[in-house]
Amino acid sequence: MRTLSDILEEYEFLEGDDRYGLLIELGRALEPMPDALKTDATLVRGCSAAVWVYPAGSEVGKLHFLADSNAAITKGIVALVIAAVQDRPAAEVAQMDVMGALAPFELKNQLSSNRTQGVPNMIALVKEHAARLAAE
Repeated sequence: MRTLSDILEEYEFLEGDDRYGLLIELGRALEPMPDALKTDATLVRGCSAAVWVYPAGSEVGKLHFLADSNAAITKGIVALVIAAVQDRPAAEVAQMDVMGALAPFELKNQLSSNRTQGVPNMIALVKEHAARLAAE
């Protein structure tokens, strides 16, 4: 998976529809999430589209998530969130300002509010999982 800084570098050179295209491309590049993991327990509440996030585990103390959405643009936003936290130490993610890391993408200016309304819920879920892992 590409780093958030690499994605931002490309994103800043693009405008309008090309930015949407990049988000769709990022969503398509997400690690596949098996349908069996797309359950009510992994569903992120408050999203306009269905979004699932599953903590798949990784190296000891590091986070690794599988995620998916049934909407292409939303899946791209999910990919941005995952890129910000994927394979980082749990303690680091628990303290991280994920919304701040996503701020340069100006998602609220690029997308309708119903596309971004679930982002804080997804970030909260990721950070809660990170905090639990970091406390172990």
